[in-house]
Amino acid sequence: MKKNLLFPIILLLCCQGVMLAQTESLFNGKDLSGWTIYGTELWYVEDGLLVCESGPDKEYGYLGTEKEYKNFELTLEFKQGADGNSGVFFRSSIEGTKITGWQVEVAPPGSNTGGIYESYGRGWLIQPDPELDKFLKFGEWNSMKIRVVGDLVETWLNGQKMIEFKDQKIGEAMGSIALQIHSGGGIKVQWRNLNITEIK
Repeated sequence: MKKNLLFPIILLLCCQGVMLAQTESLFNGKDLSGWTIYGTELWYVEDGLLVCESGPDKEYGYLGTEKEYKNFELTLEFKQGADGNSGVFFRSSIEGTKITGWQVEVAPPGSNTGGIYESYGRGWLIQPDPELDKFLKFGEWNSMKIRVVGDLVETWLNGQKMIEFKDQKIGEAMGSIALQIHSGGGIKVQWRNLNITEIK
């Protein structure tokens, strides 16, 4: 009888241990410590914000974490200016400006923000219902949550769940978090409050 009573208590503590895992800030608001720049596009800190902006080469550019992550919950805020075509890669690796991994899309209205794209691979894996695009606030601050555990990926935009997707290939990978500047020029995106909680 006592053992039966203890089991739900132990289970509850285990669940709380996951939910209460230590949260790490990926951006200190001062400089790009903990990150590596890939390519010639512009990454800088201005007024406590992380800014990505197209440079004169108008090519792809990435800002990747030095640390690699497997299972995690990432929260952040972004504000798009100009074109605003960007993204958040996870479990990625980068050589020059060629990236492997998966991108959670951050893009102008009508361009599948919150969907999952595989660069140099299968392309679009899942796009949100077009009706959900109304939750994107272009030119204003948006909140995004990305949860990756095993082969399951879930994304939220401003509190609205955008996609839920399972994929074996994703489940086998591990790598860095990386922010993207799309090619073509005219892009500017601001970021803040980038926080990650590893899930053991």
